[in-house]
Amino acid sequence: MRLADGRSVVVKVRPALPRLAACTAVQRALWRAGFPAPEPLTGPTAENGATAENSPTAQNGPTAENSLTAQNGPTPQNGLAAQNGLAAQNGLAAQNGLAAQNGLAVSAEVYVPGGSTAPGSDPAGRFAGLLARLVALAPRPEAVGTLAPDLPWTAWDHPLPGPWPAADDRDDDLNAPEHATPWLDETGMRVRRRLERFVRTPAGRRQRIGHGDWEAQNLRWDGDRPLAVHDWDSVIVAPEAVLVGLAAAVWPCGMVPRAATVAESAAFLAAYQRASGRVWSADEIAAGWAAGLWVYAFNAKKAHLDGGRWLEPDEAEQRLELAGA
Repeated sequence: MRLADGRSVVVKVRPALPRLAACTAVQRALWRAGFPAPEPLTGPTAENGATAENSPTAQNGPTAENSLTAQNGPTPQNGLAAQNGLAAQNGLAAQNGLAAQNGLAVSAEVYVPGGSTAPGSDPAGRFAGLLARLVALAPRPEAVGTLAPDLPWTAWDHPLPGPWPAADDRDDDLNAPEHATPWLDETGMRVRRRLERFVRTPAGRRQRIGHGDWEAQNLRWDGDRPLAVHDWDSVIVAPEAVLVGLAAAVWPCGMVPRAATVAESAAFLAAYQRASGRVWSADEIAAGWAAGLWVYAFNAKKAHLDGGRWLEPDEAEQRLELAGA
């Protein structure tokens, strides 16, 4: 959308969740600190004019990839255009019965055009270094409010029986007997047990703010200079090793049509430690591998329902071994 003063802005409309206010607070704090986040301009506000904190809640609402943008303001993360700034309610992911009556949250941010999904050189090092910068500059979790509910692909500690949380983009019960995938379901359970052990340690109890969808499709580069990081509805709070491990498994998505290889995940974990200036303990490194395998296995479980193969058993076993799981 182009404003009267000539500025181009992106208008986002999505189901109202309490976490959106905290997500925007993190985005604004990082923009003020000089991080390449688009400047938030207003919102999130609910359709009735209330702030997102007071909006009706729905579990596991869709993130910014599903947001609708105003005409002439498409976002790089596959946003759909809504003519004249009005968002259509259909096309938003329905998660756990999410329906229009739960309300929509509206916000606007500066439109940042251009850029590539890949940096000019050393992609693992650039992606990891930028994440280290984000984690270092982000506000403390207690300063921004709730980031609940968790994003499904990060929700290894969900309360549902069975290995999997509710899916983010379908109504299928991933834990239903008719969807059983024994080796993959066992992978999910082993990862959950490994992370349960980790979060009882001092390193596992230290919470940091990060980005829960650190994929190439959500970042834009101008050569080796980061131009913009998008999808701020995917802000999460977790132990540092979990934040980084999640990213290590998915960071190439958008540059290539796949997740990271084992070698690419290892390069990312090593590059993050160098960029942050701290060498991790063996337990933190293992937890990073476990977190990465969680998002990988969760995506593979959903792909299996469509007849796809996102993760092979041999690679799952290799990652489980690296995770100490």
